[in-house]
Amino acid sequence: MGEGVVVDKEPSNAGAEQFGWVEEFVREVSASVAASLGDQVAQTFAKGFADTLTQTITWQEDGTAFVVTGDIPAMWLRDSTTQMSPYLRFCQDWPQVERVLAAVNKRQLAFLKEDPYANAFNATGSSAGHHDDLTDMKPIVWERKYEIDSLAYPLSLAHDLYFATGNLGYLQGEYLDALRTAIDLWRIEQQHEEKSPYRFERPAYPLDSLARAGLGTPVGITGMTWAGFRPSDDPTVYGYNVPGNAFAASVLETAATLCREQLAQMKLGKACESLAAEIRTGIEEYGTVTHPKFGKMYAYEVDGLGNYLLMDDANVPSLLSLPLLGWCEAADSIYQATRSFVLSSENPYFVSGKWARGVGSPHTPAGYVWPIAIAVQGITGTDEEAQECLEVLTDTTAGTMMMHESFDVNDPAKYTRPWFSWANAMYARLVFHVIDTKSALKTI
Repeated sequence: MGEGVVVDKEPSNAGAEQFGWVEEFVREVSASVAASLGDQVAQTFAKGFADTLTQTITWQEDGTAFVVTGDIPAMWLRDSTTQMSPYLRFCQDWPQVERVLAAVNKRQLAFLKEDPYANAFNATGSSAGHHDDLTDMKPIVWERKYEIDSLAYPLSLAHDLYFATGNLGYLQGEYLDALRTAIDLWRIEQQHEEKSPYRFERPAYPLDSLARAGLGTPVGITGMTWAGFRPSDDPTVYGYNVPGNAFAASVLETAATLCREQLAQMKLGKACESLAAEIRTGIEEYGTVTHPKFGKMYAYEVDGLGNYLLMDDANVPSLLSLPLLGWCEAADSIYQATRSFVLSSENPYFVSGKWARGVGSPHTPAGYVWPIAIAVQGITGTDEEAQECLEVLTDTTAGTMMMHESFDVNDPAKYTRPWFSWANAMYARLVFHVIDTKSALKTI
């Protein structure tokens, strides 16, 4: 984790008994939630808030922590970051929380270095996962679908740990190595056609294969960085995913500031700043369109050759989540135009029904909305919108008091993935957002 940060070792295969403090922690936080938002919200909150800590994390012999996404026994770099995000605000008062998050981030950074093109990993070199794929697989890799956010999320968690604790150790050692790795790969993928070694084909499920023998559809040079897959793990239609690039630029901008002001890493800071500026310019020049109804707005994907895709997906990075990613303020005019598009029938993956309305995904059945997207809508919207989104999510768990990957907007009892920890984390973040905007609690 770097100098000044100590992660004690725990026995591997540790279960809930290694988290004896969690019961008190969850009870204390949930009591504050109940006082502000009522018992129903607090009970739903408590179940998911405790579940991530007690059921998804396994300590490793090296002192790091492996986090399953839920009902799939693999660790996604994206999911594991968002799964940890609701706990960041407690690092100062609960050292056990900081210790867990530090151990997770250390494991993420090690995985990133092991294969920066991979999106999900095994706990050990067991070869479990999609090892029939035609790509350069290693035994430790569960899946090797290259997505920009798989690199950005672990760096973002390291930044957040520093901001939450003031401990510069989170920005040294493995972090600096991972940052250099990310910059190198994003630079290569700015010239994907000429320089990329990455290929991906899945003979067992051809719809997941990239075109042209795994290289992907043609792209021009734009300043943005290419990715074969979206945050949903679905193939891109066009190689430049705009929200993924926006997230990368935001992470690089933060890293540049930290390198200059905190780490005396002037050369690395300049490299971050330069790449972020190129990506930002690429999005501004190639990633926006003028919609006849909404005006200037962001496309979801482009290819730099004149083609673009107007949609949004529930998975984050998404266009709806741009303020959460640090790309822009929620009041930004281009974002507001994009948001209006995303939350309308013009977006092919916007759904509306008896119980809910919001953004779904081609990854799940038609007519299904994602709790993650509803939470993002609440956090990036008005105070009234946030309260409404919280009520919808609380009322649509089908009695499980857990968030699901997606559910039928006309029948919440029909849902995908009964155990999806990322969605539980986003519910918790929405709860905290509503509490913060109400200013009813100063302690959480």
